Amino acid sequence: MKINREYSRSLICFAYGVMFFPFIGQGQKVISNDRNEKKIAATTKSGFTYQNIKAEKETNKKRPNVILVMTDDQGYGDICANGSPYLKTPNLDQLYKESTRLTNFHSDPCCSPTRAALMTGQYSARSGVWHTTGGRSMLDKAKITMADVFKFNGYKTGIFGKWHLGESYPFRPQDRGFEESVVLVGGGVGSNSDYWGNDYFDDTYLHNGKPQKYNGYCDKVWFDEAISFIHKNKEQPFFCYLPTNIPHAPLRVDKKYSDPYRTTFGISDRLANYYGMIAEFDEQLGRLMKEIKLMGLEENTIVVFMSDNGPCPWFGGVKINNDGFLQEGYSAGMRGGKIWGYDNAHRVPCFIRWPGGGIKQGKNLNDLTAHFDLLPTFIDACGLKNPVREKFDGESLLPILTAQKVKGKDRTIIVQNQRVDFPVKYKEYQVLTDRWRLVNSYMKELEDMEEFNKGNTATGTPPLFLKVDQYELYDILADPGEKINLATQFPEIVNKLNHNYEDWWNSVSKKFDQYNNIIVGSAKANPSVLDGQSAHEKGKLRVWAIEVETDGRYKIDIARWPKEANKRISENKAGKSVSAFGKASLQVGNNWKEIEINEANKEATFYVDLKAGKTSLQAFFNVTSVSQKLNAEYIYVERIGLADPQKLKVYHGVNPDEILK
Repeated sequence: MKINREYSRSLICFAYGVMFFPFIGQGQKVISNDRNEKKIAATTKSGFTYQNIKAEKETNKKRPNVILVMTDDQGYGDICANGSPYLKTPNLDQLYKESTRLTNFHSDPCCSPTRAALMTGQYSARSGVWHTTGGRSMLDKAKITMADVFKFNGYKTGIFGKWHLGESYPFRPQDRGFEESVVLVGGGVGSNSDYWGNDYFDDTYLHNGKPQKYNGYCDKVWFDEAISFIHKNKEQPFFCYLPTNIPHAPLRVDKKYSDPYRTTFGISDRLANYYGMIAEFDEQLGRLMKEIKLMGLEENTIVVFMSDNGPCPWFGGVKINNDGFLQEGYSAGMRGGKIWGYDNAHRVPCFIRWPGGGIKQGKNLNDLTAHFDLLPTFIDACGLKNPVREKFDGESLLPILTAQKVKGKDRTIIVQNQRVDFPVKYKEYQVLTDRWRLVNSYMKELEDMEEFNKGNTATGTPPLFLKVDQYELYDILADPGEKINLATQFPEIVNKLNHNYEDWWNSVSKKFDQYNNIIVGSAKANPSVLDGQSAHEKGKLRVWAIEVETDGRYKIDIARWPKEANKRISENKAGKSVSAFGKASLQVGNNWKEIEINEANKEATFYVDLKAGKTSLQAFFNVTSVSQKLNAEYIYVERIGLADPQKLKVYHGVNPDEILK
């Protein structure tokens, strides 16, 4: 077994909480362009800016519109046209017929990393995202996004649904090129980061950063807003990103969608609700496609449908055993599920429709492709200028989509699952080629699925084991279900694919020690909100990496509940007093402050003088009844005036490394 020399400085942080966020980093053998990255940093202080760059001001009406629709945790097999014996998806089936289908298309095996790679055209690990929480789901602010590229080229840009790449400045969608945004907060509706009280129906979402109440089911809201955006901008090119949260858990949908699956097939409530959510999504997709046709946009609009990763085996669309083989649901013959490490974790559906652009209907392409190919493909198809000419890990698929080339070049793609604060070399990776799948399960995360499927979670046992027989090799052409391990028969192939992984790691790992600092004290976000999802964790210790933009006097409120909940520190979610708190503590840089709190307090308020620069922040409450510390979940940081010069003389920032490593 390979000994991981870097494990001693890495913290394995598992997020199996209420919203079960999954995570990974991926990679391909691509040489990074450090010169381009320096150029980005020089032109982007916080997100992409258009200063010092000559933007495209001419609107070319012949340029195609782009609509990118992405579901959340929908498996490759969870479409009728892809063989599901349960689902009725007439509108997805129609799109399938009218599209070229990428049948060997891959993503990261979970949410935020896939979204990062999609937005940048680079591996998620290179984009600063390899987790869905713990401070590692925020997209590197120096990266140019897909929305930035479209906006630079004169397109109107909008996002409607799930962003999950940062909720604080400068990581919000409005900071990353989207002119119009209606999004949920965090990784799922009802998660700790989401607006208080949301439950999929009649919720409050962020409209261009401001809370706004919406009527109806969440998925319908996303499509309503996307259709409205398209109507408003139909006379000029637009980019509409529609990353719905359906069918991510919790599995909630009107029974009129789920009951037909429950009564017809006698399947579990879990799968009936999951299929019902997909059926509701299918209805909304049909409405969108009808509107595009009525507006006369269908010929010159590129429509892409994909999923962000495979179906979730814990709370979603498949039940599997401890070896990753299917027990309930449908997986199109594939092994595994979300974050599991086999093809059903990361091989996802991708349909591309563009009648006016030469993309054929009803065609399958089995070339090895990935989510980071879409941005270079859009640039090619729409004739866009890339603002910084940054090196992509992906490549344009337009030649094979339009039959300019019969087949693309042979490729090697790396998939990796990290879900830790600092990536660990050799942790759970797969190397993909047209023929082979190398699976390395070193430090694999695993719950006892047999027990979980009975309703028993393995809470007493860490979901981690070291697999002695760590290398598995599968001939994916002859064995698409990954049942016959050929590693001992083809050691030379194992070695070759491992060399690919080593090259990839050397390419993408250069910035793994850096932090994506939340900026406070900026006119663009004052006050700033920090939630638990954006904090780094070491054991029970929680640390936020922040950057103070401007010297000043700051008011910092720390709380256990968001302000809109109007709840006391001492009460639980149900409103009952559960703990007695004596003091609240705050650390920013070398400033440590402590104040008394009482039963009536909803937050603890501190005033500190801070100097511009990067630093760390900690905040917690002291539970007097059991002599323990309880982390604050929400931090509100507001610059309220000028700093005391004398206090700034004794202040200095503290690198999060001093606490976390």
